Amino acid sequence: MSRPLRFQYAGAVYHVIARGDGGKVLFKDQKDCLLFLKWLSEVCESHGWRVHAWVLMGNHFHLLLETPEANLVSGMRLLLGSFSQAWNRLHQRRGHVFQGRYKSIPVSGERASDGSQLRVVADYIHLNPARAKLSGGKKGPLIDYEWSSLKHYAKGKLPFWMEKDRVLESFELSKDGKGRAAYVRYLEKRAVEQKGRLSEEAMKALQRGWYLGEKSFGEKLLSLASRKTVKSDSAVARCYGESQAEKILKAGQSLFDLDLKKRGEPLKKGDPRKIAIATVIKKTTSVSNQWITEKLQMGHDRAMSRHIKVGQENSKIRRMIRDLNKMLSCEG
Repeated sequence: MSRPLRFQYAGAVYHVIARGDGGKVLFKDQKDCLLFLKWLSEVCESHGWRVHAWVLMGNHFHLLLETPEANLVSGMRLLLGSFSQAWNRLHQRRGHVFQGRYKSIPVSGERASDGSQLRVVADYIHLNPARAKLSGGKKGPLIDYEWSSLKHYAKGKLPFWMEKDRVLESFELSKDGKGRAAYVRYLEKRAVEQKGRLSEEAMKALQRGWYLGEKSFGEKLLSLASRKTVKSDSAVARCYGESQAEKILKAGQSLFDLDLKKRGEPLKKGDPRKIAIATVIKKTTSVSNQWITEKLQMGHDRAMSRHIKVGQENSKIRRMIRDLNKMLSCEG
């Protein structure tokens, strides 16, 4: 049986779900949850992702995820792979962490059009703890569930990789405190009166299959696939990663007076300036270690992890990294 096609295109929105292998509990305690959020943050930064809603639920997670560039596959590979390796190290075990392939359902709802599908997915995600009888109603306020994006909606303080406006817009709510409070009240009421359950129509839409939206949206996806505009990982790297990486490389060379083409005695592979630039590129783009080591003349790509570790432990290099990041933020 062939694998379902992954639809990738700029500005795509997905409902992403992944489960623990064989029903394995992924999020046993705070350490596991923070570990996942750390890697989600890393991937959002390197791939430019925006998350509109999320929840961690013991043996699985849900994301309402937007990809400004067509890079879902490379980002999910990095997220699940990095988390799995770190999770296995933390729990001193080996083997698969996730069960098969993750599920990614394209969701319709462009900013200028009807946002009903966004509402359905956001509801489903934020009401998950109520349906699981972990919070909401007699279990206490829904916002008290720690591992959900709803608490960020309530407080108005979001990590850089989260965005609340699209969900609030889909409910025709203002983006200020009043709108956020109205959204939370709406969900708290549903947690009490309906125990987090969605309507039969909404559940049918969620369970229907490979996309969420009107028939015309499905036809649009098929058209993208037939024209082969659904981008591959290599195209994604060129589209987002390399252009940003080149920008960082150029800025770093200027800031640190680093001339990689200068004749004479070659620079050391572990030159602090190279490590600082490499660290920023690694943290904020999706380019490969090979790309970085070749551009910065740092030797074999397998040495990249060691170079990054040196940078984290060296106060001088940490200052250089901060200076480079500050320069890049000023340039926009």
